[in-house]
Amino acid sequence: MLTDYDASFSRVMDLQNIEVLLVGDSAGMVIQGHDSTLPVTLDAMVYHTSCVARVCRRAFLMADLPFMTYPDPHTALASAKRLLQEGGAHAVKLEASAAQAEIVTALSERGIPVCAHLGLTPQSVHKLGGYKVQGRGQEAATQMLETAQRLQNAGADLLLLECVPVALSKRITQQLTIPVVGIGAGPDTDAQVLVMQDLLGITPGRAPKFSRNFLEGVSSIAQAISAFRDAVKSGKFPGPEHGFE
Repeated sequence: MLTDYDASFSRVMDLQNIEVLLVGDSAGMVIQGHDSTLPVTLDAMVYHTSCVARVCRRAFLMADLPFMTYPDPHTALASAKRLLQEGGAHAVKLEASAAQAEIVTALSERGIPVCAHLGLTPQSVHKLGGYKVQGRGQEAATQMLETAQRLQNAGADLLLLECVPVALSKRITQQLTIPVVGIGAGPDTDAQVLVMQDLLGITPGRAPKFSRNFLEGVSSIAQAISAFRDAVKSGKFPGPEHGFE
């Protein structure tokens, strides 16, 4: 899985057999220049998703529900409807907690595939006190494990773990029956995702620990994307240096 925000990169990723494209609200930081994802609007997400969907032919297309567009089931359904109907998404992703189980159920029961996002959830950055690893300590780990199970039971089709200790993400992946996608969550999840700009080494400032510049040593963006795909499928990425204890 890779993040994608426009038609040009969508075409390249599709040709390189990236299986899932995520139109992330990370667009707020890497495309729009904000210092968080909070300013991203639903209109912006519909726009970026539609740009990707127009040329996406093979990949499964997922789009983020942005900040405060899913505070209750009714609003979440209206927001998800726009991303699927106007944007062309196949599924939506939401930053979740146990409190969102009702929302996941409402979406799932109406035939909308849902990816629940646990761990470091950027829309809650002020509540979390910054961009920090989540799930450290026995109490926090137990709570995340229980929340993951609850979200699966509520109807989530996928789970994304961001910045979660390697051992905990392995436990969660083993416990759940739905696919688990990792970013900064170690090598034991079912899939891996990176932000496209991190993969290409063009993220402003210090690159995240869990990322790798796949453009180094190759001559094109297409080769960098295929190198990421091959490294994930062969188990060479992520390595121990990309995870958290």
